[in-house]
Formats: sequence, structure tokens, C-alpha cells
Amino acid sequence: MAPFHAKMPDKPKLAVYKFSSCDGCQLSILNLEDELLDLVGAVEVAYFLEARRRVLPPPYDVGLVEGSISTPDEEERIRQVRRDCKSLVAIGACATSGGIQALRNWTDVEAYKRTVYPEPAFLKTLETSTGIASHVFVDFELRGCPVNKDQILELMAALLIGRKPDIPTHSLCIDCKRRGYPCILVSKGEPCLGPVTQTGCGVLCPGLDRPCYGCFGPMEQPNISSLGSWFGRLGYTAGDIKRMLRTFNGYLEPFKQASDYYEQREKSRGE
Repeated sequence: MAPFHAKMPDKPKLAVYKFSSCDGCQLSILNLEDELLDLVGAVEVAYFLEARRRVLPPPYDVGLVEGSISTPDEEERIRQVRRDCKSLVAIGACATSGGIQALRNWTDVEAYKRTVYPEPAFLKTLETSTGIASHVFVDFELRGCPVNKDQILELMAALLIGRKPDIPTHSLCIDCKRRGYPCILVSKGEPCLGPVTQTGCGVLCPGLDRPCYGCFGPMEQPNISSLGSWFGRLGYTAGDIKRMLRTFNGYLEPFKQASDYYEQREKSRGE
């Protein structure tokens, strides 16, 4: 990724965009609550339809993009967004991996259209749902479903003073151990994606005695084959493992590669 721009001028202009998504990542920004006042005091919120009706014209210093590219109109619009923004940041699972919409990438989208819509001929959609970086250059990505509000704050603080954001990329398991949580995989024998998932959620699910579902996508250098072997010893089939990987970040490498492998094994061995 290209380095961020040097220290920005007073009151840099911020734009927040929505593409195919649920709005959850934009709500994470609004959920900053007390810190939100400091943020809007440091930047000029020039475009953020979730928060205000006033729109200032581009160019913008920073653009935050929620959502995947799923339609021809979005494919054209994201190129204009890239031209309008000096720095472009993809926030959340949809913007970084295609999101839950990317499940259609493994099947026939025309069949989905016929099943869901009474008049599918009127629907204009792409064959695939993909992240922002598949279409334009992205300066930085923040994972999560939804994105972590504290990481949003860290990102904006880093951009304002011209440094790289400090976003951890290690496994969720490290934070589980730091907090003293028992391992769900070992103690309960339940399939947990924590060993291969990037931290960022605050260890939400294991903290509630539930397994990790991979909301923040693959961590740095995940050993998914080893984890898959462990799941196999617990009695889970290749089809089960494929479905575990194909959720919020299923189309993000290396989750995609691993799920494709388990799909092939499921078909060849009938697992």
C-alpha cells in the first residue's frame, strides 16, 4: 500500500460512502459517542448521508467506504469516489472481502434472482460481489463485521498527524490468552475460528463462552489446514468446514482458497 499523505491541513474534509451493505460500519462511526465530538471538531464532515444532509463538493482528503461492489452502477460510482478522495479506506467485511453478499460468487446469481425477485429482468447486478480493492486502489483496509469503532478512531488520528495506523493483525487467540479465557476449541470441543482469525472484535464471542465466527477475516499467515485437521478429529466433515469459512469474509484470501479446497474434497470424497 502507498504511504499516507503528509500531515493534513486544518479541518481536512471527510467523506463516508455506502455501497451494498447493512450500514453497520457507518453506525460504528456514530457509536463513537463522546469521541465523535472530538472527531467532528478535527475534520470537516463533507459527505456522510447517514449522519447529515449537508453535502460539500469534492475533493475530499479522506474517504471511508462501507459496502461491496455488487451492481454496474456501483462499479462506475467507486471509480468516481476514488477520483474524489486523496486517501481511500475500505471499512468492514463487505468493503474488504465482498461480505455476506459474496456467497453468490460460488453459485448461479441468475438462480438467486429468480428465487428472490418477482421480476428479475428489472434487476441489474454483477455476477460477483467483491471488495473495493478489486476495482480501485485502496490506501488502507479496516476489517470487521462491523468494523471496530476504536480502530476507526485510531485510523483517523493516524491520518490527521500523517502516520501509519496501528492496527493489530495477530490471531484472536492471543487476546483470548491475555484475558485468561479458556479455549473454546480445547475445553468444549467446539469448532472455533479464533486460531486463524485476525483480532479486532475485543474477543466478544469467546468472552461470552461462544466460538469465534471469523468476523475480522484471516489473520497474518493462518494455518487453516492444521485447524481443519483438528475439526476433522472432532467429527466435522469437509462440507462443515467449508460452510464455517464461507461467512462474512468467505471470499477473502486465504479463507476462499481453503473453502474451495474443502468443497473439492466434499465432492470427491462425499464428506
